[in-house]
Amino acid sequence: MAAQKDLWDAIVIGAGIQGCFTAYHLAKHRKRVLLLEQFFLPHSRGSSHGQSRIIRKAYPEDFYTKMMDECYRIWAQVEHETGTQLHSSQLLPSHGLQEESTRPWGGIANDFFQHWIKISRPTELLLLGLKENIELKTIQATLSRQGIEHQCLSSEELKQCFPNIRFTRGEVGLLDKTGGILYADKTLRALQDAICQLGGTVCDGQKVVAIRPGLPVLVKTTSRSYQAKSLIITAGPWTNMLLSSLGIELPLQVLRINVCYWREKVPGSYSASQAFPCFIGLDQAPHHIYGLPAGEYPGLVKVCYHHGNNVDPEERDCPTVSSDIQDIQILCCFIRDHFPDLRPEPDITECCMYTNTPDKHFILDRHPKYDNIVIGAGFSGHGFKLAPVVGKILCELSMKLTPSYDLEPFRISRFSGRGKAHL
Repeated sequence: MAAQKDLWDAIVIGAGIQGCFTAYHLAKHRKRVLLLEQFFLPHSRGSSHGQSRIIRKAYPEDFYTKMMDECYRIWAQVEHETGTQLHSSQLLPSHGLQEESTRPWGGIANDFFQHWIKISRPTELLLLGLKENIELKTIQATLSRQGIEHQCLSSEELKQCFPNIRFTRGEVGLLDKTGGILYADKTLRALQDAICQLGGTVCDGQKVVAIRPGLPVLVKTTSRSYQAKSLIITAGPWTNMLLSSLGIELPLQVLRINVCYWREKVPGSYSASQAFPCFIGLDQAPHHIYGLPAGEYPGLVKVCYHHGNNVDPEERDCPTVSSDIQDIQILCCFIRDHFPDLRPEPDITECCMYTNTPDKHFILDRHPKYDNIVIGAGFSGHGFKLAPVVGKILCELSMKLTPSYDLEPFRISRFSGRGKAHL
């Protein structure tokens, strides 16, 4: 533990996936970085826990698809550096890769990445919607424009390829060949270890109770005080609580999401080993329904509703019973209508939190008044896969480097006049 009066190059508040990747990039730049987490690690109180997340390039917006291209490279880099499989693709060993993997914290060569792409066997992602669905058409156009491998499936082709899904409304499919599964808990552990190996410090069980802006910025926790040249806030549902003392409130909506697991009637019928894909249903409910093949719990398929109910993050374990039941009923109907080989009631229900912006795009920006305070927030339930590049951008902002991407879609100023997002 560093002495109380030490000056850090950067402090990152929040050790979820965005904070971990931010601290990782700062440590790679040889910055003296402190990553603070209010809960003891590991924990299941925020948005980054659990065993699995979907990774994909299928987005309506070109800027996310472009960002995902670099994300895949950084995911491969972290796998290589840590020796930990973080993705559903299998890295098949070769003599050259084994030799390279023995070099601690080495960079990733382009030839290694190209080899990784060639030998990967991704789970893939299936998007389902009606033929006239505008979002589906837009995603297909984006994938085509960006040269991403994909396949359009007619209603008949869907039935042939996926006989264990019942299609009742003439749905068509779009297969994102880059889609797959990220192993969330393993990723967090690997990144936290990597940060320490690179010279950073991770301190858990230290809730931030006060921030005093300035140069240096002062951060007071329940245990002690720290000073740093820059501060990066990646606190998820707790973001506005921290920003209140800094004179800003962002238009963030915190939702409690039910994470449901459904038992296979015949074990293995919806498993990744049987080439069953991740999927997103675009037309089956007011909000998307998404799923991942059986894996993290044997014989259980993860199927969730991409929406939830307002919650105070300090009271996330005290849900409103009636609203929770409504969301699960939507899923029960979906399972009964489309997945005949799953039991139509969830075996396990867990929860996590989303922190949504009005337009569902992230906030990646400096504080409007204090340019050594950087904010990453509002990841709206789709930020995990993009965290490698989000962390890179937040690192660049804190170091006053030119950002690698156009940040116009992520500026705080886009919310001017919305009630929140004011000084």
